[in-house]
This record gives sequence, C-alpha cells and structure tokens, in this order.
Amino acid sequence: MIVIGAGPGGYVAAIRGAQLGLKVCVIERESLGGICLNWGCIPTKAMLRSAEVFHLMHRAKEFGLSADGIKFDLPAVVKRSRGVAGQLSGGIGHLLKKNKCSVIMGEAKITTKGKVSVKTDKGVEELTAKNIVVATGARARELPGLEADGDLVWTYRAALEPVRMPKKLLVIGSGAIGIEFASFYNTLGADTTVVEVMDRVLPVEDAEISAFAKKAFVKQGMKIMEKAMVKQLDRAPNKNGGGKVTAHIEVGGKVEKMEFDTVISAVGIVGNVEGLGLEEVGVKLDRTHVVTDEYCRTGVDGIYAIGDIAGAPWLAHKASHEGTMVADLIAGKSAHPVKPETIAGCTYCHPQVASVGYTEAKAKELGYKIKVGRFPFIGNGKAIALGEVDGMVKTIFDAKTGELLGAHMIGAEVTELIQGYVIGRKLETTEEDLMETVFPHPTLSEMMHESVLDAYDRVIHM
Repeated sequence: MIVIGAGPGGYVAAIRGAQLGLKVCVIERESLGGICLNWGCIPTKAMLRSAEVFHLMHRAKEFGLSADGIKFDLPAVVKRSRGVAGQLSGGIGHLLKKNKCSVIMGEAKITTKGKVSVKTDKGVEELTAKNIVVATGARARELPGLEADGDLVWTYRAALEPVRMPKKLLVIGSGAIGIEFASFYNTLGADTTVVEVMDRVLPVEDAEISAFAKKAFVKQGMKIMEKAMVKQLDRAPNKNGGGKVTAHIEVGGKVEKMEFDTVISAVGIVGNVEGLGLEEVGVKLDRTHVVTDEYCRTGVDGIYAIGDIAGAPWLAHKASHEGTMVADLIAGKSAHPVKPETIAGCTYCHPQVASVGYTEAKAKELGYKIKVGRFPFIGNGKAIALGEVDGMVKTIFDAKTGELLGAHMIGAEVTELIQGYVIGRKLETTEEDLMETVFPHPTLSEMMHESVLDAYDRVIHM
C-alpha cells in the first residue's frame, strides 16, 4: 500500500495497514504530521494555551492571588508552539519506523493504475502497489485581491510565526480558524475586528450558540461585522516591513473603509489535488476535492482518497478514522464508514465551542418533532469554583423516539466534554439512557446530565 501524504489521515492509514500485515510506503513532501500537526491543530492550541494563561493571570485577584507586571513575550510564545509541533512531528517518524512503514520524502504522482513516481532530492523513484491512498490534505483558500503576502496580509502560517504583534487586526472569516486567531491576538491586546459574510459568527454552529459566542466576543472587545464582505485591500507597506492596510468592507449595500496594520485571511481551504495525476488516471474531481463514496473509494480500482482532499467535514479526527477504515478495507477486514453527523466539531476560542449532530434548525428542517434542553454554566458548582460561569449546554432529542439528535456547547473545556455526547450519538442513545447515567460530582459533565433532564422538564438545579 502506498500512502501519499503523512498528515493525520495518511500516517494513521499507514500504521493501521502495517498492523494488518500490509507492506506500506508513505510519501511526504514537507513534514510528517501534515498541516494539522505542524501548522494547524497542534501549534494553534499551544498558542491559545499561552493566551489562556495570560488571561488567567490578569484574573489573579479573583482567586485570592496577586500578580504584578504581567507581560507576554510573543517570540517565546511562538517558540514554545513550534517546539510542541516539532516534538510531535518527530514522534510520528518514530511511530512509522516502529511499525516498519518505509518513508520517502518527495513529491508523488500517480502515473498509471498501481504506479507512483516520486521526485526526491536524489532523483526520481518508481513505486508499485495494488492500493494507493491519497491523503494530501488542503491549504488556505485565497480570494482575488485578498492574497496573503506574509507581511501585511497573513494566512494561518504567517499567523503562527508572526513577524510582529498586530496592533489593529482584521480577521476575514469567522469559522474555527479565523475565530481562534482572533481570540488569541485579541487576548494579547490587539484591537480586533472580525468580518463574516454569513449572517452570524461560527455559522456552522447552532444559532443559539453563535449568538452566545458573539456576545462573549464583543464583551472581550472584539468588533464583529456580520453579513459583511471585504471587497478590497489597499496595502501601503513600509520599507522595513509592516505598514497599513485599508480594507473596503461592504455592509448593508454600503462600503466602509477601515484601516489596519495586519489582516488574517481565513476564508476556507482548497484541496491539494494538483500534480498528482488524478484526473489522468480517471479520478473525478469536484472543484478542488476528490469525489468518493462513503468508503473513500474514488471509482478507480485501488485508489482511495481520505481526509480534507475528500471533502467536508475538514477535521483531523475525521481523516484519521477514514485512514483506519480504508486500511481495514484494503486488508479485507470489516470497515465502518464515517457518518458526518456523528463527528464532533471543536473550536478552541475563548469561550470554547463544541458540537455534534444536528442543530435545532436542521432537526426541524429534517421533519423531526423535537425536545430541547438547556443548562447554564452558572448553575454548576464546578464551573463556579473554577470561575468559569459563562456558557451553556444544549441538547436536542427526537420527541417520538428519545434519540439524541444533537448536542451544542459553549464554555470552559467543552471541547473535552463533547465526546460524551459523541459516544451517545454513535450508540443511538436515548434520553432514558442519559437520564439514568450517574455523572460524577462535582464536575462540569453534570451540566450534560442537567441539559437532558431539562429537555424533559426534570431539571434539578435550575
């Protein structure tokens, strides 16, 4: 089995394939671990943790503590973040070696069915395999006129290795990537504006959660512009770097000009499909993504596509599950396809946001008669003790069967809590199962229980 790409989909597919007795070769053109580990999920969380600690230090008095002269050292924050990414990337290399997966650093192209040509520093190497797994991931989308230059206008890469601390920051896009960077830089003191073309921030989340998040962001000092579009960026760079950017922002049919020193563009991603020879061997593409069935089969015998290149949801954990599934399929084992509605989405801004399953609006659109439960953080003893009282848990059930249709959360550590509901969705849990489960006290998880109780008019602590 040849795996093209060593991100969270590719390296997991390789290791699982090796576990099942397959001879595996992984081809990677940049860094083991892919974008997620090196330039996405992991380093951003390290930076956000620094911002979280910085924020908590300013709240020291609330906890009976004192802290004077609180400062941040941005280069040191970045250094720690890069160190975390480097440590984990090295760990992937060790895991692949431990599982006897060969690794070739280079650029791959499928030349014909079962054959891959790899361009390396030493020349060209030809490989053959019965099965090829394409896991090349995606990169930041760049819109005409809003292209990144690494100085005044950044994508996620430049935002992870900033050339300066922004004073006045514009973030274009309020999905997970945009909001996380907005949260980080805003916490460190940047005057932050977020522009979202949709009618609300975090548009894939439940509308009630989006509204709660917006209120929190505004309270933190962010300016949120919804139903707005950046039409143009006028750049006036300085000779020694930096400068200013005048953004032309259309809101309500009128164009407003606003000045910033830094812009972060977070307007989605495009799949890395170029140069792989996919269309030449018969693989169908839909814009920049590979068309697959639920088992990640491309329609061309022996060629699979997993992760971001195979389309939404663009999440590392989805890619890893697909990697395992495809390896099982290739090895002749029972394979379980990914169901998007059972995959959690997590956003690590402050406050955190997490969800799984249908939103209230989607459940109604699908024709369900529903019961909805809610429970606020302020009603939970552990949340009060932690000093984290801003947040809520929302659950949605099928009124007829009691099936858990969706769960939506905002507040401290909800990205850790959501997995309880993910398991519930996978096991087709009903309200009765959840009500009869004993949740430990005192924990934040008790709010998950109370939200279920509220949906059936049995809530205790509210």
